[in-house]
Amino acid sequence: MTSSPHSATPVGGPLRRALAGVRWYAKQLSGESKWDEHLARCERDGVPPMTRREFERHRDHQREHGTQARCC
Repeated sequence: MTSSPHSATPVGGPLRRALAGVRWYAKQLSGESKWDEHLARCERDGVPPMTRREFERHRDHQREHGTQARCC
């Protein structure tokens, strides 16, 4: 009986998972995941998304002028 190539564990599976984890972590740190969430939310709600530039400006404005508990 021969095994099909699809039934074997792919070589590099653990490496691929590790690289995917690093990629996820980098997206979280850089804020790239926020853009992905914005696009998904707009698609779900059926509204046109902001451009990337508008989105980044909005995020910057929220960070600078948003109400947050600050120490000073």
